[in-house]
Amino acid sequence: MSDSPSPGLLAAVRSLATTVVATGRTRLELLANEFEEQKLRALRLLLLACGMLFCLGLGIVALLAFLVLAFPGNALGIAGAAAALFLLAAALLSGALRRAAQSPDKAFAASLAELEEDVRQLKAALRED
Repeated sequence: MSDSPSPGLLAAVRSLATTVVATGRTRLELLANEFEEQKLRALRLLLLACGMLFCLGLGIVALLAFLVLAFPGNALGIAGAAAALFLLAAALLSGALRRAAQSPDKAFAASLAELEEDVRQLKAALRED
């Protein structure tokens, strides 16, 4: 008798290795696609936010200039009210930013779900053998 593995066992090991590598490659491709989607989404949101903030800033400056020119005797009151509103808005936005930073991220959910399914299937296959 020889100590070398049987040809059927070698073929099964090769088949298993090929399947594992193919599955791993598919999962990595899915992960790369999801990462690219998240990156593009974040960039788009950043550009939209920058454009919105620029327009909002110009609008506020124009409104304050209009109010000061329209009511020159109340310029100090207008500036004080504007400062109070800006500080209140900053406090509200700070709280919203803190909550958003602490919320769980759902990025790569599809990849994680696929990997969990792979693990479940492998465990089921091992139990059958």
